[in-house]
Amino acid sequence: MTADDSFGRLDDDDYPAYTMGRAAEMLGTTQGFLRAIGEARLITPLRSAGGHRRYSRYQLRIAARARELVDQGTPIEAACRIIILEDQLEEAQRINAEYRRAASRRTAGA
Repeated sequence: MTADDSFGRLDDDDYPAYTMGRAAEMLGTTQGFLRAIGEARLITPLRSAGGHRRYSRYQLRIAARARELVDQGTPIEAACRIIILEDQLEEAQRINAEYRRAASRRTAGA
């Protein structure tokens, strides 16, 4: 991958562009917090060739939501579970909307 290829990936929400230290700094949290939500399987950071954790912008948004819940007093394990359930609900709603649109098209064409 060339430098130009890497630069183009910065717009990719799933590109693991942030080190653990930078991610923690951006979120205003500790590296231990990031490790804890990783252990709870909320996010799984990619690893660099040297074995260091690397986070994407998408993962940082999830971690920020977890931090918000923890700051409100929710235990970290419960916060992780809430976020997982929120994500599953959002996906189910997206799928249902697709089914409704498909059904609507079939009804309109009949």
